[in-house]
Amino acid sequence: MIWYAIASLTPAALLALACLFGRPWPLAALLSITVLVFFLDRIARQLPTRDTTGRGLSLILAATHFALLPLVVWGLAGDSGLAVADKVLIYLGAGLFFGQISNSNAHELIHASTRWPRRIGTMLYCSLLHGHHVSAHLRVHHIHAATDADPNSARLGEGFYAYALRVLRGEFMAGLHADSKQRARAADQSARPHPYVGYVAGGALTLGCAALIAGWGGMLALLAIAFYAQMQLLLSDYVQHYGLRRHLRADGRMEPVGPQHSWNAPAWYSSAMMLNAPRHSDHHMRPARAFPALEVTPDTMPVLPRSLPVMAVLALVPPIWRRIMDRRVARWQNPA
Repeated sequence: MIWYAIASLTPAALLALACLFGRPWPLAALLSITVLVFFLDRIARQLPTRDTTGRGLSLILAATHFALLPLVVWGLAGDSGLAVADKVLIYLGAGLFFGQISNSNAHELIHASTRWPRRIGTMLYCSLLHGHHVSAHLRVHHIHAATDADPNSARLGEGFYAYALRVLRGEFMAGLHADSKQRARAADQSARPHPYVGYVAGGALTLGCAALIAGWGGMLALLAIAFYAQMQLLLSDYVQHYGLRRHLRADGRMEPVGPQHSWNAPAWYSSAMMLNAPRHSDHHMRPARAFPALEVTPDTMPVLPRSLPVMAVLALVPPIWRRIMDRRVARWQNPA
């Protein structure tokens, strides 16, 4: 577990130093989650699978998130005395940390088999004003992935910006509809608040805390961080499901989710940093499997040509993205 801890916690430590002391730490924090990751991914190395939950690291990362988020809000909008250039670097680094590491950790926790880890994962998403992703992910994405019924499964030829505009509304409404349907079926849950009440309340509480830290500027800083983090999550979903579709069977039902329905990026260091989120096919086939045990088998699973962070950058330029990916999609959708 040592590499998972080093890769995921190093940017957090450098961001904390950046907020507290300014230069040279803001640049070091940003480089630790961009350039360093890129070059370490180039080293030929494999993360071995482990029969362990990794829950201890997940809880440490959650505690780190809830300590770092208010510190970043203060650094950006409070009386921190930081230079404008330092604030820009902190914003870029923090958005990547919350978007790539905190989101990955929240994703791991909401799939836990026990209640409190799931609640902590939900709180992580709520703190980034994205609580509804919990319902959309569990009740929609994992049921309808690689079909048009899932808003987060990108269509072939769909550029990222069109995808993001569609998903920002579609994911919220899909999760709301799924939760409402489940409540209608389960009469014994009618006394409990609708999950979306909790998501909205959690987001409002986070904005209130940001206001206490740095007033209106703190709220704006949180909104900017949350938007950046949410775009990182949408980029991840876009890249990992682009163009892949389940086929309709003769009986009129969709084929089950298989290894061929998600893109994978087994580059070792970025995978460690994101708690093996890029090992995506195995997660969809076995959602309860803990991140250290996830596997990639390139013979049966689509593999991206570069690491997930690199492919996310390429996705920001749709013509280049389609030139690289559309032919690869065709090979997996129509195998010889």
